[in-house]
Amino acid sequence: MPTTGTVIDGISSWFDTIGAFEVATNVTVTNVVLAIVFILLGWYVSQLVVSLVGRQVARRFRRPSITKTVLRGIRGVILFIAVATAAAQVGLGASNLLLSVTVFSATVGLVLAPIIGSVINGLFLLADQPYEIGDLIELVDSGSPNGGTRGYVEDITLRYTKIFTLQNTFLVIPNATMRERDVVNYSAEDTRSRLSLQMQVTYEGDLDEARAIMERAARDTPEVVASGPDIRIGSARYPSDPVAQIRDYADHGVLLELRYWVKDPYYMRRVHSRIMERIWDGIEDADVEIAYPHSHLVFDDTSGVARVAVESDANQTVPPRNQPSRPVEFDER
Repeated sequence: MPTTGTVIDGISSWFDTIGAFEVATNVTVTNVVLAIVFILLGWYVSQLVVSLVGRQVARRFRRPSITKTVLRGIRGVILFIAVATAAAQVGLGASNLLLSVTVFSATVGLVLAPIIGSVINGLFLLADQPYEIGDLIELVDSGSPNGGTRGYVEDITLRYTKIFTLQNTFLVIPNATMRERDVVNYSAEDTRSRLSLQMQVTYEGDLDEARAIMERAARDTPEVVASGPDIRIGSARYPSDPVAQIRDYADHGVLLELRYWVKDPYYMRRVHSRIMERIWDGIEDADVEIAYPHSHLVFDDTSGVARVAVESDANQTVPPRNQPSRPVEFDER
């Protein structure tokens, strides 16, 4: 059975053959054990240092993403020192390690190119601050019927961004891809978000009452900002209370648009549904009717003659059931 010294001698001769570096042949079992101890000690010390300076680093940078990156860097430096010390115990000097790393990097440079690109883009993400850990963001996708994927930023590293979606799934996206995507941040600095709701009512109804019903439905929803000072966005100011305005005179009715602010962006669809339910209950006994398409067929002197005949039930053609009927209106001209 081969001994430890025989195995080490074989490894040393193999490295001497390829010319990568030279390994001392007088390595003993004690040196190998010390190398392992140094690696374990380096791992323990890295954890201890991170736990000791973690709070100070967090106070200094005040951004979870940068704090985690700095702490990972500290842990990596300590582990590198431990590995270098362990390598010295088995006869690997600094020059040998540098030569081996250079040869290895040149060999797999093409494989590491995407990773290096993600790391560089990760540095740009940390500098630009488009989103932070804990933010609710949306990855815009024009081809999706729902508009895109929404989720919370779980972690930001130099290589990737981890997103916890609202569908209870994880997305791990390289930073190079994240920098090319259109990202909507709903919770950056101010968590209040402005939403809108449209409703088309008939021309014959009470327009003022319809607008009042829409505004009251929004104010009665707890998640909506009911009143308060104007909300400032850049140099513009917008009223904080819900406002219903005329959007357009459409073909089949008046298009109204309700604009309102939600306190938090986490339940926007639920809030939208609750407001629509309250509007539906409000127009039940009001002089307001939701518009729907109408068709008017007009016959005049230039339209010719319309012949109408009544036949018996045996010869009458019965339209299929469930076929929608459309009212026909005659206008005398």
